[in-house]
Amino acid sequence: MQETPIFTNDTIVLGILMACLGFVFYTSQFKSGFWSKFYKVVPVLLMCYMLPAVFTSLGIISDEISNLYFVASRYLLPASLVLMTLSIDLKSVFNLGPKALIMFFTGTLGIVIGGPVAMILVSIVSPETLGGVGFDAIWRGLATIAGSWIGGGANQAAMLEIFQYNPDKYGGMVLVDIVVANIWMAIVLLGIGKNEKIDSWLKADATAIETLKKKVIAFTDKVTRNPTLGDLIIMLAIAFGAVGLAHWGADGISAFLSENFAAIRDQKNALSSFGSQFFWMITIATLIGIGLSFTKAKNYEGAGASKIGSLFIYVLVATIGMKMDLAKVFENPGLLLIGLVWITIHALLLILVAKLIKAPYFFLAVGSQANVGGAASAPVVAAAFHPSLATVGVLLAVFGYAVGTYAALFCAYLMEIASKL
Repeated sequence: MQETPIFTNDTIVLGILMACLGFVFYTSQFKSGFWSKFYKVVPVLLMCYMLPAVFTSLGIISDEISNLYFVASRYLLPASLVLMTLSIDLKSVFNLGPKALIMFFTGTLGIVIGGPVAMILVSIVSPETLGGVGFDAIWRGLATIAGSWIGGGANQAAMLEIFQYNPDKYGGMVLVDIVVANIWMAIVLLGIGKNEKIDSWLKADATAIETLKKKVIAFTDKVTRNPTLGDLIIMLAIAFGAVGLAHWGADGISAFLSENFAAIRDQKNALSSFGSQFFWMITIATLIGIGLSFTKAKNYEGAGASKIGSLFIYVLVATIGMKMDLAKVFENPGLLLIGLVWITIHALLLILVAKLIKAPYFFLAVGSQANVGGAASAPVVAAAFHPSLATVGVLLAVFGYAVGTYAALFCAYLMEIASKL
């Protein structure tokens, strides 16, 4: 049973999260001394993620009681995607080449084979961890993690419905999902600070990524101006008007598909994830942003559109950090070990393929998060490299939704076989 945190009022919790962000950005401005050396090792984004995790771990705040993540992911995330794609050069995004897709599908494959391999390896040292019969069978619960790590919450729910894992034990799987995924995201963010060294080791050619960044920077420099109050209001009108349209469209599409297609209505069917309102909301918001990039609205980049979008992203990062309770990391060591081995296989396969095809770390990081983190995390990680790259994260996350249920089903059947070895 979760203990009640010290602060349950979301107004206070938001104040704490914003204070965390303010502290990080204030200390990151120092050009010398301890903080200067500290941020050369630890990226700003990682600190924005970890400080709220510390407050959660100390029982000061709690994601289980707060609604801030829901608000940030449903309102601020789509708004940020619109603002950060206003100035996107779609042709340059496609010029990034096939390596982005190769790394994404490598990440998917790492999850699919990682599950059963992790079960086999852990069974050698801790066979009791893989116990359970019928609907208590561990592999059924792990199938829900596979769904979450190849797509997101909708795919996870589909796996729970399909394999009917015991609801009383489901909380343990959710815990492993959140803890391991957040540990891995922290490692990915840490790698961003050593991006150039990693690319050098991978012998990667990041020319296309740099070209895209330079194009956006050049365009921004050309249209830069001091924003007026009118500019700020119009940018927020564009962003949240698009969010409203995205929610309206998502509600309508998901309702239409669920009402008219039995396969999508049936939670046990692999197509059910396409009934997800969140999936359509993110997709529509991204399409609106891309559409506006072909109009004069893209000139609002000069007034700071991507900066406002980045602000929303950092608030989202702080709310994601709230999900990480460091005290729970070792609560269920057996299941946690499976999760850690599983994500390690995912990571090692990504590193191996990146080395073979000389893919930049950007593709490794975003390809991984498009699987493990989905639409909420992939654009965050992509934008950490540069705001202009957020769209790449979203496009790959959409692939995650599309293949998530099918890949998770295959992974689940492999884990069922592994449980009987």
